[in-house]
Amino acid sequence: MDILSHGLWGGITVGRKGRRSFWMAFAFGVMPDLFAFGPLFANRILIHGLDFMNHLGRRPDPASIPAYVHSVYNVTHSLVVFTFAFAVVWLVRKKPLLEMGAWALHIVMDIFTHSTAFFPTPFLWPLWETHFNGVPWSHPIIFVPNVLLLAILYAWFLLGKKKSR
Repeated sequence: MDILSHGLWGGITVGRKGRRSFWMAFAFGVMPDLFAFGPLFANRILIHGLDFMNHLGRRPDPASIPAYVHSVYNVTHSLVVFTFAFAVVWLVRKKPLLEMGAWALHIVMDIFTHSTAFFPTPFLWPLWETHFNGVPWSHPIIFVPNVLLLAILYAWFLLGKKKSR
């Protein structure tokens, strides 16, 4: 799934208590991809400038992706790591931080919207190297319904808020 959709899904599912809750859930929704790919993306923009933007939308050569990206991706896309982090935060706060659920939702969505051909989701890492061969999120059968559902849900949510005022 694309990073913006992850944030929007996080916000609409677990971030509806208010603005702070929305933005926290949005942040947890984008965090797995932002941590894994953000430094590489920033580095390539710094090195290649705007020419780098010409290659967006195309799958990069896997050999051009540094090993650290795969390592961080394993950590941020693991339900095992998420469960541990959620439990630690719960213990420290003495109550769950429900907006963290957007992180788990990100992982679950990626399990089914990533194929084994490119960045399969290592959802049981470090226990097992299990991957599911899903339909890539860029495929119209996933992309179009995703955009439509987000548009419908946000319209319904925002119109409902307006009516309640």
